[in-house]
Amino acid sequence: MINREYYINKLIHHMWNGEVKVITGIRRCGKSVLLFELFYKYLLQQGVSEQSIIKIELDQRRYYQYRNPIVLCEYVESIVNTNTENKYYLFIDEVQMTTKVIDEENGNIEVTIYDMLNELKSYRNLDVYVTGSNSKGLSKDIATEFRGRATQIHVFPLSFEEYYSYVAGDKRDALDQYMLYGGMPRILLFDDEADKKEYLSSLYKELYIKDIVERNRIEREDILNDILDFLASQISSITNPSNIANAITSIRNEKINSALVSNYLDYIQDSFLISCAKRYDIKGKTYFKYPNKYYYADIGLRNARLNFRQFDPGHIMENIIYNDLIRRGYSVDVGVVTDRTNGQNVQKEIDFVVNSADKKIYIQSALQLGSEKKTDTELSSLLLTKDFFRKIIIRRDIPASFNDDNGILHCSLTDFLLNKIEII
Repeated sequence: MINREYYINKLIHHMWNGEVKVITGIRRCGKSVLLFELFYKYLLQQGVSEQSIIKIELDQRRYYQYRNPIVLCEYVESIVNTNTENKYYLFIDEVQMTTKVIDEENGNIEVTIYDMLNELKSYRNLDVYVTGSNSKGLSKDIATEFRGRATQIHVFPLSFEEYYSYVAGDKRDALDQYMLYGGMPRILLFDDEADKKEYLSSLYKELYIKDIVERNRIEREDILNDILDFLASQISSITNPSNIANAITSIRNEKINSALVSNYLDYIQDSFLISCAKRYDIKGKTYFKYPNKYYYADIGLRNARLNFRQFDPGHIMENIIYNDLIRRGYSVDVGVVTDRTNGQNVQKEIDFVVNSADKKIYIQSALQLGSEKKTDTELSSLLLTKDFFRKIIIRRDIPASFNDDNGILHCSLTDFLLNKIEII
C-alpha cells in the first residue's frame, strides 16, 4: 500500500470546510483506495469511530438502491438526525452512477445527486466526500452544480515519486520501467512484463472505451478508436480536430467531419483519459484556439494503446513532465514566442509555461542536448522571452542539476520527478 500523502494532506486541509469534497480522476487511478482505505484509516487514527463514517459504494450491488439520490439522501439524514451532537463523515464512491429521478411529492421536479448533496452539506454535523471517474457524470463545472460550494481534488495515477517510493533501487532503471508501464497502481502487483501489458490493454478495451461509448451514446466507435490511436502516436505534438479528421479520412478513404472529431475529443477529455494543453502567445499574452497539444493521463495506457510498438522517449518524457506539473497544482500552457531576427517572424515553442498565482516559469523538456545545434534550439526559445522569469531545461542526460552562464537551470529529470528541485 502506498500512502498517498500528497492527496491525504489535501483532504485533511479541506476537512469541515462546509463544502462537498469531490475526488475526481481516471478510473482505477486509486480514488476509492484513497478515500475508503487511506483517509478512512487516518480518521480512525484520529479517534473517529467506525459508526461515524457512512460509506456508500455505488458500484457494489448492496448499495444499488442508493443510486436513487432521494433514497440516498433520506438514508443519510436518518443517521445524522439521530444524534446531532455527533460528527459524521459521508463517503460516496462512484457518484456518477446515480440517476436523475422525479420527486412526485414536491411538484414532480427532476432531482439529481447535486440537489441531494447540496442539501446534505447544509448539516453542520456532516462532512461529505464523493468520488467520480469522469467530468461528464459530475459535470465539467462542479462549482456551478454545487452552487459554488465544492472542493475538487483531482487524483492522478502514481507519480514517479510515489512509484519509486515503492519499487526503490536504481533510479534510472525505475524510470525506464515507469516510462514504459506508467503509474496505474495495480501495475505494482505484477512482476511479469506480459502481465503488465495485458492488464493495461484490458483496462483500455474493457473499461475506458466502453465507458466513453456508453456514457456519450457514441455511434462511431471505430472513429473514436482512430482518434485515440492518433493521439497516442502524436503525444506532445501540436494538432487540431481538422488535422485528425484529415488523417483518419486518408486512412479510411471516407470523409470524416472535423466537428465529429471535436465532439469525440471532448468526450475523451471528459473521461480524464487525455488532457489538453493550450498554446499561449507569451508576448501577445493571448491564447490560440488551435492547434493544441494532447497528453495521456498515464503513459502506460498510451503505450498499451500502441501495443508497446512506438517507444519515443523524448515525447514520453514530455508527457510525464506535463502530468507532474498538473498534479502539483500548476496551470500549464504551451508557450509560443516569435523570433524576429533576420527580418523574419518565426514562431518558436517553449514546452511549458507554468503559472502559480503571480509566479511564472518557463520549462523546456530535452531528452539530451548532445549537439551544439540542439542546445542552441532549446536555449534560444527561452532567451527570446527577454524577461526575468525563471527558465529551466529538464534533461535525461545529466546526473545532477546545474545553472549555466545564462542563468538557466539544467535540471536532471529524476531530480525534478523526485521533487528535489524547487521550481517555483
